Amino acid sequence: MAQAHSPDANIYFVPHSSKWPFVGSIAMFVTMFGVASWLNDAAWGKWTFFTGVFLLCATLFMWFGDVIRESVSGNYNKQVDVSFRMGMVWFIFSEVMFFAAFFGALFYARQFALPWLGGEGDGVMTNALLWDGFSSAWPSAGPGQVGGQFQTIPAWGLPLLNTLILLTSGVTITIAHHALKAGHRKQLLVFLGLTVLLGCVFLFFQAEEYIHAYKELNLTLGSGIYGSTFFMLTGFHGAHVTLGTIMLAIIWLRCARGHFTRDDHFGFEAVAWYWHFVDVVWLGLFLFVYVL
Repeated sequence: MAQAHSPDANIYFVPHSSKWPFVGSIAMFVTMFGVASWLNDAAWGKWTFFTGVFLLCATLFMWFGDVIRESVSGNYNKQVDVSFRMGMVWFIFSEVMFFAAFFGALFYARQFALPWLGGEGDGVMTNALLWDGFSSAWPSAGPGQVGGQFQTIPAWGLPLLNTLILLTSGVTITIAHHALKAGHRKQLLVFLGLTVLLGCVFLFFQAEEYIHAYKELNLTLGSGIYGSTFFMLTGFHGAHVTLGTIMLAIIWLRCARGHFTRDDHFGFEAVAWYWHFVDVVWLGLFLFVYVL
């Protein structure tokens, strides 16, 4: 991310001969080929997948390292900074659309698909001919009772605790941001470190919740439409929290090394934007998946 502006504001820095896009495309191909083979029970699929993941992580580590070195070397000017900001805005917008699709699937299943299968509206004959006796209610595994009977996770237990944790993390990263702009280095590191810690605690409790759901509630990814939407939404959100926590940890290390100034710290701001986005998505999840 842009840190120090180039002395010549008219020159837009463009890196040349970077091998990382090519290497990254190979890593992603190996990863997807591996997971597809794994799902089709190929003996070598699992190890191909993990090899691809390792190559992808190594590529990102080296690529981001190059970007950081370019930044602290003063290669980026104001135009590059604007490009980074626009790129981050569009990235977060794409993430909004990503989760909107899954929330839309949840809404469609609850408000349209299940009532039709239960005989409401135009689904009278569907119910009579295919699923006679099925009464639509949420949560449901569907008329076929795929995955068998299950119990749901109460909203006012771990989900509420995780909501409070994420809301608190939004406060701590905001305090850290103000500390950075005020030049208070110690306060910056303390509150940014707390944000990383809260992200880790959130992930720990979510793992505990998943273990409880699978072992004691029979709530799995195969528990019909409810299980599918529940784990699809919460699982992808958990993946985003994991990514955000890693990003925050890296930003903490960069803050400790003095990579940012009070006037030039978009690397920090980009991660803060992403973290606030993760917070907002969780509030939607808590309301529409756990409470309602």
